[in-house]
Amino acid sequence: MISFIIRCLLTATALAFNTYLFYSGSWGWGISFILITALLIFSFFRNENMILALNQMRVGNTEKAKKHINKITHPQLMPKKQHAYILYLQAVMNTQEFGLAKSEQLLRKALSLGLRTKQDQAVARMHLAGICAQTGRKKDAVNLLAEAKKLDQNGVMKEQITTMQKQLRAAPSKNQMRMAQMMGGRRKMPRSR
Repeated sequence: MISFIIRCLLTATALAFNTYLFYSGSWGWGISFILITALLIFSFFRNENMILALNQMRVGNTEKAKKHINKITHPQLMPKKQHAYILYLQAVMNTQEFGLAKSEQLLRKALSLGLRTKQDQAVARMHLAGICAQTGRKKDAVNLLAEAKKLDQNGVMKEQITTMQKQLRAAPSKNQMRMAQMMGGRRKMPRSR
């Protein structure tokens, strides 16, 4: 939040100084200072931590990417699409720290805000399917995998989706899991004398 306020103050100062330069007749300095002002204004639409995190993910360094994403504390102050991507990246990278319930909540919110590409939507749905499978909601997982398969037009995740579908066919349903838990709890242990 403090960085956002500082960015606002710097942008307002740069705009005022740029206006002063044009007003005083320093056209050369005013034109060259437009570039600095434009960079400050551009920083409102693209968060530097998100850019750094995406760059680290492309390189393959997920630990640094996680650090950059976790530095963003108030994503709701950003534009809608960036907010969606930050929630998406936080859910995907911090699943173990956040737990399944919070990761599912973040992914669903990111999908409702709208991820830009169909590939990202497919990855989000595939992660949601994995979470649903781990929590015993087999039907939801199958539906999400079918949606992910439709969105994966280039076939990049075809192998992962088929692997998850095979695992879901072999996995027990929620009722079977509940019955196994109940039977496990009613098992009589012999008394030790």
